[in-house]
Amino acid sequence: MRAKVWKYAKTIGVAGTAALISVVYYQHQKQYTPVHASWTTNFEPSVKWDENWDRRNPESIVKPLKSSATEKDKKDYDNELQKQTSTASRHLLLIRHGQYVLDGATDQQRILTALGRKQAAYTGQRLKDMGYNYTDLISSTMARAVETSDIIHKFLPNLSIERDPLLCEGAPIPPEPPVGHWRPEKSQFYQDGSRIEAAFRKYFHRAEPSQTTDSYEIIVCHANVIRYFVCRALQFPPEAWLRLGLHHSSITWITIRPSGRVSLRQYGDSGFIPIEEVSSA
Repeated sequence: MRAKVWKYAKTIGVAGTAALISVVYYQHQKQYTPVHASWTTNFEPSVKWDENWDRRNPESIVKPLKSSATEKDKKDYDNELQKQTSTASRHLLLIRHGQYVLDGATDQQRILTALGRKQAAYTGQRLKDMGYNYTDLISSTMARAVETSDIIHKFLPNLSIERDPLLCEGAPIPPEPPVGHWRPEKSQFYQDGSRIEAAFRKYFHRAEPSQTTDSYEIIVCHANVIRYFVCRALQFPPEAWLRLGLHHSSITWITIRPSGRVSLRQYGDSGFIPIEEVSSA
């Protein structure tokens, strides 16, 4: 067997040879155990994925079996696990508001610019063209997010709009590495951080077991909030949020699978906006 394998070593290379050895060994031994690719064998990740990050893993919800459990108890346990298991995916489409008046003295004066309104309209058209059966349209209560969501709503008139102050802009957590040009008061991180974290826990979780079809939810909010959400959802260090950039009216798409696995389908997509009308500050 070994001679047959090494006969092909010069042709398929080291990695290919290692994989071939695994396959031949599997066939030779006639074992029904999974054979892993050579590059994953004995691999220990530097950071392990927390399968129960949203505290909705069925095993963490259902009361565990006792050591004295009967066959009926085991059957009832399995049935309860099944009842608590998600079967649908949740798609969160995070929209940053359009360009706005930066020098407004109050929030109500920080409304969209003419360009910002055009950007929001491009986003509304894009969402419409994507053609998904959207279930929710939610925005922060800040003027620029409200105006952006109202423009998007014109393209998706069948949706109702919900306003949520938890989604307002703020300072989620001190960034690492720190930056010298942006130094909010330490108390702002404590106040904004707990609120933005509460928003994350409210909107980021696997689907309820009662949800039978995939959902598509539109959330219009702010750059700092979205960047923090992305880091938290992917289980990256949340302090890394300021390393990410984000265009106005861009679309960030996060999918949460029934298993609790999370994927970033797209980040800050603004390709549907003419290049001369793209902005970020």
